[in-house]
Formats: sequence, structure tokens, C-alpha cells
Amino acid sequence: MSVVRLTHFTDPHLYGGEGELLRGIATLPSLEATLANARRRDWPPDALLVTGDLVQDDPAGYAHFRRLLGGLQLPVLCLPGNHDEPQAMRRELDRAPFVIGGAVDLGLWRIVLLDSTIPGSAAGRLSAQSLAELQSALADAPQRHALVCLHHHPVPMASRWLDRVGLQNAGEFLDVIDRHSNVRGIVWGHVHQSYDALRSGVRLLATPSTCAQFLPRSEQFAIDRTPPAYRTLELKADGSILTEVVWVESGAGGGSKSAWAAA
Repeated sequence: MSVVRLTHFTDPHLYGGEGELLRGIATLPSLEATLANARRRDWPPDALLVTGDLVQDDPAGYAHFRRLLGGLQLPVLCLPGNHDEPQAMRRELDRAPFVIGGAVDLGLWRIVLLDSTIPGSAAGRLSAQSLAELQSALADAPQRHALVCLHHHPVPMASRWLDRVGLQNAGEFLDVIDRHSNVRGIVWGHVHQSYDALRSGVRLLATPSTCAQFLPRSEQFAIDRTPPAYRTLELKADGSILTEVVWVESGAGGGSKSAWAAA
């Protein structure tokens, strides 16, 4: 394939119950609405990418995730976030089409899935083993363009409270990235907002949540009354990335963007 198309969902924060709310949003109907929007507008991708916080500290939520995404006839590339329970996640999503961690080759691209979670902490850190696995994944496929994915943000988001719970060893991570000229992009979740920048020729991308968003550039924790969203990525044969954040204008109840804002 000359172009690899990904649909990026992140931070759905599912519960075992079907109507439970997180910051005023019913997370399961919100994910359902986001998926329905993507299927109307941007389907089919070559794979789905989901960068953590699949559940909100409730492993019973994985059953909903498996039900919603397991029958789409697409690979579902996953990694854990700080609200996930990695052992339960691997147990509940232990079969195709789900892939948790590791490296996946699609077309001319290698997608690297990292676990940046620290048990019991909202912040993140890549273990020595994870850094070694990243090094190997990049070094073993120098002919492939690489997209590196994790949950926690490896660069500051200009938000004091949020930057306290980012990737603690971002310097070590970026040192590995800098040693490999095949890295074209880094994608993460966790921050519940959009981010798009360039660092040494590498595209840096954060995607809003499929539920509630955080107010950008806020000193203290604050919610941004913007709707759920997802990101489309077109990974091109020349290593360039074409991407768009798609805001979901209507929720499960048929409301408009303003209805999300009032939630």
C-alpha cells in the first residue's frame, strides 16, 4: 500500500456500566458516537490506533471496548494509559484484531506501540526495557518510516498541572528518537486536546479524547467545553503525514456541538 490510513481514538475512559459519566459526558455513548462519525466520514482505515485510558479504572469497561471495535474487520492497535489496568487489558484483548504493544508493519511504515504507564501514578515513564525495545524497533527497520505511539506527552503542553503528569524521562525517550532518522512522527493521548508541532523534522501530534477535553494552556485543571474528537492520519510513502482532527458534532442523543458544550 502506498498510503497507510489510520484512525486515532484515545482516552475513551469506559466503565462497566453503559451510562456512567466522566466530567459530564457518558463515555460509552460518546465513543459510540465518535465511531459512528468516523464510519460515516473516514472509512475504512487500514487500522485503528487507540493510545490509552481505554477504561476509567474499571476493567469491566474492556468488554464494551471489545464489543464495539472487535468486529470491524480491522487491526486495533492499542497501548495502556494511566487509568488502564495493563494485565486486565491484555487478558481481555488477547486475540485478533487487537494488538497491544510491540511494533506493527503496515505498508512502508512501522508503528511502534509503547507502554509509558507507572502503576499508581498519573504521570508516565518509559522503563529501560521499553527504551531498549524502542531502540530495537527503530534500528531493525531503517528502511521503514516510523510512527512512535505512547500515552503520555513527551513535550511540554504549556499547562502547569498537566505537565506535572507527563512523561518523566522525556529526555531519554527523545534521545532515542534523535538517533534514528526514520522516525517521522510521535503520537500520544492523555492530554485531552489537540497538539501539532514539529521537532527536528519529526511531527508531534496529540489527539483529543472521545469524551471530555481539557482546557489548553490552563494553569489549573479545567475542562474545555469542546466535543469529542478523533484524528485521521495518512502516512505517505515519502514519509510525510497528512492529518486532521475531526470533532464530533453530534452526540449519542443527537445533540449539536453546542449541546456537547453544555454538558
